[in-house]
Amino acid sequence: MMRTHYAADVTPALDGKTVTVAGWTHETRDLGGLEFVILRDRTGLVQITVKKKEADSKLVETAKKLVKETAIVCKGVVKSSKVAPGGVEIIPSELKVVGVVFKTVPFEVTGKVPADLDVRLDNRFIDLRRIETNALFRIRSEILRAFRVSCEAQDCQEITTPVLVGSSTEGGADVFKVDYFGKDAFLAQSPQLYKQLAVIGGMDRVFMVSPVFRAEKHNTTQHLNEVTQMDVELGFADEEDALAALEKTFIDILADVSKARQAELKTLGASIAVPKSLKRFTYTQVTDALNDSGFPMEWGGDFSKEAEAKIPDALGEEAFFITRWPTKARAFYSMPSEQDPNICLAYDLVYRGVEVASGAQRVHEPELLIKQLKYHGLRPANFERYVDAFRYGAPPHAGWSIGCERLLMQLCSLKNIREAALFPRDRVRLTP
Repeated sequence: MMRTHYAADVTPALDGKTVTVAGWTHETRDLGGLEFVILRDRTGLVQITVKKKEADSKLVETAKKLVKETAIVCKGVVKSSKVAPGGVEIIPSELKVVGVVFKTVPFEVTGKVPADLDVRLDNRFIDLRRIETNALFRIRSEILRAFRVSCEAQDCQEITTPVLVGSSTEGGADVFKVDYFGKDAFLAQSPQLYKQLAVIGGMDRVFMVSPVFRAEKHNTTQHLNEVTQMDVELGFADEEDALAALEKTFIDILADVSKARQAELKTLGASIAVPKSLKRFTYTQVTDALNDSGFPMEWGGDFSKEAEAKIPDALGEEAFFITRWPTKARAFYSMPSEQDPNICLAYDLVYRGVEVASGAQRVHEPELLIKQLKYHGLRPANFERYVDAFRYGAPPHAGWSIGCERLLMQLCSLKNIREAALFPRDRVRLTP
């Protein structure tokens, strides 16, 4: 067995026990009669203490020749220590190199010498060895797990939908075109249309985790060209039903991450305040609050990055909903209000100054759908198959999507969304 314990499992409770750990050489120190090797794995660090006079000479030579990032396996006895990190050390009986470093490591994994983000992303497989980066993606994994658990608890069924589609799913021009056996195809901008078809097809309550693609030439700290969406669609439901589901899911995710990933949050210097509920503000209330706070905002358009960042202070809230948006500012499938067609039943969830989720009650009446397509400058003929699906008893339905990278970025107070993607894709980055 190459490993019996991870570093975090090696505690004073195992004093006197024999363990086998595996990982990378994080640091080494030669103090005359002692050789210290710090081993790092995905859970943290553990100290290996080689007593030169007592240890096997071959083991001592192996320890002395170790360079940072060498992959090693160590078998030894756990000893409590007041001076060792974590209050414990391993006295090795075996120390084996299983992965040799053949090239100079491109940057300092320990973090003692800061590395530029682009250098880290160019060598992401090395960057993932950083304790901070590792902690970040353990939190991301927990977000996805908590999302699934919450959705299943709300009686939703997980589905998957195509990434290759025959037409622009959002109706816009910002799509990636690919050749599909001589035909034009596109990478999906959203699973929106397909999850609607699943709901009106009888699945009723569905959720999914899916990559989506936007061919927008952004160069900001909040946009990527490939992102992971966590989507939900509810049949026989309206705006209020969907808002309630989103509120529960969001709070469930925060509560789960806060409880399950305390160590990782501490590593990143992040903290989470879990709200009991989320306040709702209409679009009009938000624009009024911005103007009252001295930030000029005209009614009718989307909020800029700068405006979003100002909203929490203007409202005095960290996490909240913005509801009742201008119809012209939202997607064609957002249901207009019966009282005022210029307002639609759409909503955003803003967290720490960034929109992390968006949704709406959908248009489920085919003639109204055609009208809304025309209103948004789209050709109904391009959506004929989609519209036709609503001619067979389509029920009212609503849904939303949480951006995984954006939520992770806000939870961990990251400065750039590229850090929140394992291998990010932006307008210039296609490798690794």
